[in-house]
Amino acid sequence: MKKIRVYFLVPLLIGILVLTTGLFSQTAVAYSHKSPIQDLVLLQNVPESESQFENGTLQLNALHVYKEGHFMEASNNLKWKSTNKRVASVDKNGLVTTTGKPGIAIIQVSEGKLVDRVAILGKPDRSSGKWHGKLPVTLEVKKMKGKRYDLIKKAISDMTLEEKVGQMLMPDFRTMNGKDVTELTPEIEQLVKKYHLGGVILFRENVVTTEQTARLVSDYQKTSEKYGLLMSIDQEGGIVTRLQSGTDMPGNMALGATRSEELAGKVGEAIGEELNSLGINMNFAPSFDINNNPDNPVIGVRSFSEDPELTAQLGVAYTKGLKGTGTSGTAKHFPGHGDTAVDSHLGLPEVPYDKERLKQVELYPFQKAMEAGVDAIMTAHVTFPKIDATTVISKKDGTEINVPATLSYKVLTELMREEMGYDGLITTDALNMGAIADHFGPVDSVIRAVQAGTDLVLMPVGLESVATGLVEAVRSGEISESRIESSVERILSLKLKRGIMKEENPTPINEVISTAVKTVGSAPHKQIEQEVAEKSVTLVKNNDVLPLKVNVSEKIAVVGSSYIDELYQAVKSKHENTVLVKTEEPLSAEQLSQVSDASAIIVGTTTSTVASRAPSNPQMKMVNELLTQTQAPVIAVGVRNPYDIMAYPNVDGYLAQYGFRTASFKATASILFGDVQPTGKLPVTIPNPAGGTLYSFGHGLTYKE
Repeated sequence: MKKIRVYFLVPLLIGILVLTTGLFSQTAVAYSHKSPIQDLVLLQNVPESESQFENGTLQLNALHVYKEGHFMEASNNLKWKSTNKRVASVDKNGLVTTTGKPGIAIIQVSEGKLVDRVAILGKPDRSSGKWHGKLPVTLEVKKMKGKRYDLIKKAISDMTLEEKVGQMLMPDFRTMNGKDVTELTPEIEQLVKKYHLGGVILFRENVVTTEQTARLVSDYQKTSEKYGLLMSIDQEGGIVTRLQSGTDMPGNMALGATRSEELAGKVGEAIGEELNSLGINMNFAPSFDINNNPDNPVIGVRSFSEDPELTAQLGVAYTKGLKGTGTSGTAKHFPGHGDTAVDSHLGLPEVPYDKERLKQVELYPFQKAMEAGVDAIMTAHVTFPKIDATTVISKKDGTEINVPATLSYKVLTELMREEMGYDGLITTDALNMGAIADHFGPVDSVIRAVQAGTDLVLMPVGLESVATGLVEAVRSGEISESRIESSVERILSLKLKRGIMKEENPTPINEVISTAVKTVGSAPHKQIEQEVAEKSVTLVKNNDVLPLKVNVSEKIAVVGSSYIDELYQAVKSKHENTVLVKTEEPLSAEQLSQVSDASAIIVGTTTSTVASRAPSNPQMKMVNELLTQTQAPVIAVGVRNPYDIMAYPNVDGYLAQYGFRTASFKATASILFGDVQPTGKLPVTIPNPAGGTLYSFGHGLTYKE
């Protein structure tokens, strides 16, 4: 008689497990009335949690559930065991190691009479169609069932109204008393506790060195009394990079130029690893905006592309990379900030299109982000009158204005929640930005945002007045308490999903710092940074002047102003006989004499506004005068925006670099001298002044072999 293969028994065993789940979930829980600890449960059994195996291992987390409703991660005095070490074993710290064999292992954790269990399933993967030999095994966590795991419902039922409101508030503490906040002060500690804050956002002023940042974040978490804090940051890469000691990734439009989902995922993963090592658990990135307006002053190279499909693909890959490290990603700025010509930090932009057009373009990447399970979506301080024509009177000047998306029920609840089906976390963009702060009062804007459907109130103006105002709005009936509770439920769900909890025994700070130092700015991350840079820089124009072929005695001149030192150093590293002429104006007679005998002139231009890109701008006049006043070929580098060539279309050669980080300058120099083959493709269309196309989306030259 043939032996029955083990994996044929697995479905039967799974069935038995399902039938007995109720037994496991009803494990007797005995506790003393003198103890505040009510239960011991495994995070992996909580419905909101996600389990992710890494090379066949899984870290289990045991939680103490307290009578007051809150929960904390426990680590001392726990006993772990496995019922089937043939399938999986567990060490004294709750780390499960699987064997790759099919079957079921029940992992148990206990502390005295408090017990919980979870099942680890090893299921044969028959998808390959191979029935001979050993089948690969897929791993799955089978959650136990029962009311004891409904931690969020219990937590909310025991919260005060002030605690619920506090979970929704995420202020910044950039500076205090005229100094950058690089360590937790008693004053800030008091504010975190007094207002029961759910999170804090960090800025470049706060995150100077790896060790200092790790200590600051750790101290914030210790200050929170019951629930872990969402520690957030805008670490997009490119022009929006906060960590001063981190890897300076080239940015989203550079990724768009590579056309590589793989690289976008690697960038998200590298950024996530660095943030996670520091204790920063939420990244307000990436931008899912479509940059289809060359005049956009606030998005620009923060966007992957003008193409909805490419933007969606790269954005989803980036957020999946973040998620794999336990870091929450955020798709921003919904419903789309790309087709605007006003900076919402300063004014109130408008997108005039109807819903059908928005679905095809602006909304498309966000829909794909939702389908991919993005943790959070940030709103835009932009009006969409074809979606919400509601008007209010501006407190700035008394004029009638449309309600921006951030404060719009039609946009956040009817469009995002109901029509597009998103049930993740909604966060406002910063409420201290001009588009909101100038037109709405600090408290009124927060009340409107919550009524509209936001969950997280980012950077409100006046923490005390806003916290008090929200509580009063609930007590007066202006906002229902159930509306507040639905947001708190999403916030706590995200925290449990990403393992953001108070720890009864936090990892010693020296261990945290040691790991962070090895991770932040690591050699593997620098390698990804350089690869993205080299594959993104785009050769847009080349009148047979590139790659540069110069002997050691020939001079190269580098001319420009902003970031020109970095370009000069990168070029000089390739060719010693290089001179720098630093100016943002047309060259003087003396400066012209410095470049008159150069074999090639490399000029760098940096723009962020329409005015700085205009041919009448001194920087652009300088480039055009170089073309007429010198004999050498003039090669321009658009340091930030690829659109710079619109101001000097007759230049002999042009490279779009997409950002001012070191790796991109090195990549540009390598391409200039032919050490690296240019492969970047334009992620946007470059128009000509007459309204036509100068260079089309997808354009990109290379060198002849």
